[in-house]
Amino acid sequence: MVNVVEVEGLTKVYDGAPAVEDLSFALPAGRVCGMVGPNGAGKTTTLRMLCGILRPTRGSVRVMGHDVHRDPISAKRALAWVPNDPQPFEALTVQEHLEFVASTWQVADYQTLAEALLRRFELLDKANAPAQTLSTGMRQKLSLCCAALHRPELYVFDEPMTGLDPLAIREMRGWVREEAARGATLLVSSHLLSLVEDLCTDLLIVVRGKRVFFGPMEEARSQFSEHRLEDLFFQATST
Repeated sequence: MVNVVEVEGLTKVYDGAPAVEDLSFALPAGRVCGMVGPNGAGKTTTLRMLCGILRPTRGSVRVMGHDVHRDPISAKRALAWVPNDPQPFEALTVQEHLEFVASTWQVADYQTLAEALLRRFELLDKANAPAQTLSTGMRQKLSLCCAALHRPELYVFDEPMTGLDPLAIREMRGWVREEAARGATLLVSSHLLSLVEDLCTDLLIVVRGKRVFFGPMEEARSQFSEHRLEDLFFQATST
């Protein structure tokens, strides 16, 4: 089975101290992987290296076979990054953001999908609103709509539920399942263990920048002899 993302020996060192150390994992199409760990575990640093925002000290990341740092355009065309604090262009409207993304990735006939995304995430009536007028939750939803527009093979999420109301959270859960069924792979970093437990097929646990566990959710429950993810998490991160 071809892997959508392959991470090998990923390491990031700041001032002689590793924030991420020798991290390796791979995910095929259609998997939803939850990345969990305590504060300072290196999760966001890892995600930014996956997306080509940070250059690793050592190691490599390949998305659909393309090295993120040696062939960044091909790799980034296959992925989408949704940060925990999206910063849209304040002078652009919601609709203009989608037009910009469609132009960047040369997405033809994007209007139908764009309208469906805006409708689903309750932004259709904000289509002509400048981004500077949007709430935190609306900015998060706009970031998600922009990410989904070119239908990437890999989504990378850092705390994707930030600021979302209950209805938007429900829609987000349903959308994640639909994208996985389409064949997209999703890597979701979150402290919301209930979200990870509900949505994810696989689990990546990191502590102090190192991999503690990676594999299917059921394998994690078996290895740590815990059924609830919360109990499993505390056992895995207490060492």
